[in-house]
Amino acid sequence: MTTTASLVLASGNPGKLREFEQLLGPLGLHIRPQSDFAVSEVVETGLTFVENALLKAREASRVSGLPALADDSGLEVDALDGAPGIYSARYAGEPKSDERNNARLLEALGEVPEGARSARYWCVLVHLRHPEDPVPRIVQCSWEGEILAHPRGEGGFGYDPLFWLPDQGMSVAELPAAEKNRLSHRGRALQALVEQFRQADGSH
Repeated sequence: MTTTASLVLASGNPGKLREFEQLLGPLGLHIRPQSDFAVSEVVETGLTFVENALLKAREASRVSGLPALADDSGLEVDALDGAPGIYSARYAGEPKSDERNNARLLEALGEVPEGARSARYWCVLVHLRHPEDPVPRIVQCSWEGEILAHPRGEGGFGYDPLFWLPDQGMSVAELPAAEKNRLSHRGRALQALVEQFRQADGSH
């Protein structure tokens, strides 16, 4: 990938910013948070991760004048009919709080035994070249796991202390950062997006 253009990341989440910097930094891409441009958080009125990611990317690109990268991601728990879904970041209401969201999730699953708590993280990434881009790049990836009865680990953010990975024998919050970037829904979605960039570069 030869481009060295700056991208504005349509997120105010410091955890996401760190992950994107770690994943895109080696490619020479300069990631700037939307706070650099005083982009206000948009009201996420979409009914899907794709719709909400598009809303965020358009606003960040419009205000910053740069190409924008947005993600909308969340947790889908089968025993809760897909909740918290698009409401994952604000599952326990405003102001957003990882600790309160985790507590509410554990409460909602109080009657569901371990072993019956299958879940997955979803990530949708949207890249816009400009606010009116008619053909945004969109990728989505999931990460399968289970929800623990008690949090484990100190790393990550969001629901990571409760998200158990059977193949790794640990929670996401116990994974080293580099391993999380390799395995995660966001890491693999970003790798798929980078591959689209490379294919576009090679077509000219």
